[in-house]
Amino acid sequence: MAPIPGISSDLRDRIRDEALRLGFDQVGFAPVRASDHGEFFRSWLAAGMHGEMGYLAREDAVARRLDPEVGFPGARTAIVVAHNYLPPDGGSAEDPASEPSLGVIARYARGRDYHRVVKKKLLRLLGWLEEEVGRELPLARAYVDTGPVLERELARRAGLGWFGRNTMLIHPRRGSYSFLGVLFVELELGGDEPFAADHCGSCRACVDACPTGALLGRDGTGAPVIDARLCISYLTIELRGPIPRELRPLIGNRIFGCDICQEVCPFNRRFSVASSEPAFAARGPGEAPPGVDAPRAQGGHPGTRTPSLIALLETALDETAWDAFSVGSPLRRAGRPGFARNVCVGLGNWGSTEAVPVLTRALHDPEPLVRGHAAWGLGRVGTPAAKEALERARLAERDPYVRDEILQALAEPAFA
Repeated sequence: MAPIPGISSDLRDRIRDEALRLGFDQVGFAPVRASDHGEFFRSWLAAGMHGEMGYLAREDAVARRLDPEVGFPGARTAIVVAHNYLPPDGGSAEDPASEPSLGVIARYARGRDYHRVVKKKLLRLLGWLEEEVGRELPLARAYVDTGPVLERELARRAGLGWFGRNTMLIHPRRGSYSFLGVLFVELELGGDEPFAADHCGSCRACVDACPTGALLGRDGTGAPVIDARLCISYLTIELRGPIPRELRPLIGNRIFGCDICQEVCPFNRRFSVASSEPAFAARGPGEAPPGVDAPRAQGGHPGTRTPSLIALLETALDETAWDAFSVGSPLRRAGRPGFARNVCVGLGNWGSTEAVPVLTRALHDPEPLVRGHAAWGLGRVGTPAAKEALERARLAERDPYVRDEILQALAEPAFA
């Protein structure tokens, strides 16, 4: 590609400085070329480890992921950015995971939808870059986890970290609590030195800590392998149907995403720092994400910091309250029925009699998915009041899936 007049040799340094000024924590450059991991990615898909995420396996999407030049013809350089998202109150010491009556929302989802925040900054960077080179860049595209892009591979090639055993991109002095964004441009900017070292060593903390066994270690080539079908993040966000019964007790009170494999990582324990971006901060009761004009619901919502499971289900059972709670938030991804399903599982794992009234109410939700998991939750509570609610529902329920959940709940040993 012919050089564009006005581009000086220090442009990469100035791009890096501007990206840091916009709030990104890391910036790197990688030439646009085919993936180094095409064979692994295709074999992973062939093994069905992507679960119901069919969009990953579409042939057109696979081709674009494995070779960015297919999807972005004319692009020459990927400007890769990392944005720290650890909330100021997001350290493990303040996390509600040890209190079963509280719901745990993954740290990345406690504030504003990161797609909007990071992409807005990427587009600002693009506007600045166009001014610097003195012309529009019509082929430029900004992506933040919304298209067929292997962001983690591009980030490794741009020198931003290595692939940990938990499949996350880890930086040796920042850890892994970072969003990744990519700005493809038609400029020949060269590339940074790829991150070649693997600092995991013999550490298996993430593999050993995963409750469902989703992390399978490294394969013969050294690539980390995850079975998404077992991952709590997949089960609580991407899976649209019932959560497999054998996996429900393993989810505990994590009702949107997980974080366990990041919490136990020595690099996060030692080096992760809180983000300075206010949009990623956890929300208190009734608060909307920063910059979002959310509708108000009677009674508000419990927020995302240390929310009560009971209050979360009450919110999810009310369309207006759910809309006020989820607007402008990554939580929207699960949908109201999916989120209510997750909270029913959390309440069942808590197993307290305090959960019976709201789970009984959930037995009358219009969505079978919610009713079925509410039945499971009541079966786990196992009190006379829970049994009475299930018996009443059994007489009225017509959906085959929900009836089966009710019958299995009534067969729990606590009701014998």
